[in-house]
Amino acid sequence: MSPFRSFCIVAAFVSALVLGACSGVGSRGPQPGAALSSTPLVGKFVWRDLVTEDPAAVKPFYAALFGWEFEERMALGEPYTLIKQGGTPIGGISRTRRSVPHQPVSQWISFMSVASVDRAAEMVRAAGGQVVAGPLDLPQVGRGAVVIDPDGAPLGLLRSTAGDPVDTAAPSLNRFLWTEHLSREPQAVVDFYVKLAGFQAARTDRGGNSYWVLSNGRPRAGVMRNPTTVDRPVWLPYVMVADPAATAARAAQLGGRVLLAPRPDLRDGTLALIADPSGAVLAVQKRPG
Repeated sequence: MSPFRSFCIVAAFVSALVLGACSGVGSRGPQPGAALSSTPLVGKFVWRDLVTEDPAAVKPFYAALFGWEFEERMALGEPYTLIKQGGTPIGGISRTRRSVPHQPVSQWISFMSVASVDRAAEMVRAAGGQVVAGPLDLPQVGRGAVVIDPDGAPLGLLRSTAGDPVDTAAPSLNRFLWTEHLSREPQAVVDFYVKLAGFQAARTDRGGNSYWVLSNGRPRAGVMRNPTTVDRPVWLPYVMVADPAATAARAAQLGGRVLLAPRPDLRDGTLALIADPSGAVLAVQKRPG
């Protein structure tokens, strides 16, 4: 991903965040997800952007699969699509261009709230990662950057002066539920993010595989060794669905791929991993319990 394109991702994200905060307020008061915290919720993933070569091709897929709606905007002269679910902004889509032939570039990029973008970016660099855009000031919003963490996973960083979306008691269907790092070296990833965001890490072993939950008063993210054929580390977004098997089957019918089908030995069959028609990977899961 080029630094310029990464810059556009940050700019597009900020535009969406501002629009999201504003459009969530109407004549009947704040809509779900519109309320903002008075202080940063450090370590919380506050936004997701899909970066893809062909936004027009993936929008029908997500509309049919999750019922998402789309609103076209511009960010620094670049087309940007705001994703809404039930009228509430939940993410965005921006266009990128392939720099290496035959190498797909479509991916979801998740943005984490941090106490200091500059300090977090320097920690990424010092640990062997890359800062590919920023840090840069974002008028009336705060400061942001896009980095590649030391394990190789893209990540957005944001320190918002407007506040972060407040934690809700229960997630809604077809909205983002969780974020998980599929890692080459999970223990090193855990150690890094404990330092970066002040997380506490709790480890469990499931079927011989280790899984870490990163928390700071409440669970924020998970870390595990990458179990898929996707060879690059990634911060994987989860979308909550009622039936992951049916959702995965529908994704395949719509032109996507099923990378990991639900199975009883993996979280009791509540999880599936899919790729959209452009190759961007995400998980769908029935809410545990």
